[in-house]
Amino acid sequence: MTIAISPADVGRRVTVRRAGTDGFRDAVGVLESWQDGLLHVRKRDGTLVGIREETVVAARVVAER
Repeated sequence: MTIAISPADVGRRVTVRRAGTDGFRDAVGVLESWQDGLLHVRKRDGTLVGIREETVVAARVVAER
């Protein structure tokens, strides 16, 4: 698995897979911020997902819908 996003991708549509105690979870949406080890992804339904950088196992920029 590859992490192919960086703070330079803020404003772009991304998919982020993260590891949690209950397995892997994915978030797809616009990367709104990446500061102090915390990413924020705004999903299509408007939900803002906070993701700790150390839990990210794969991520990439994806095409606009």
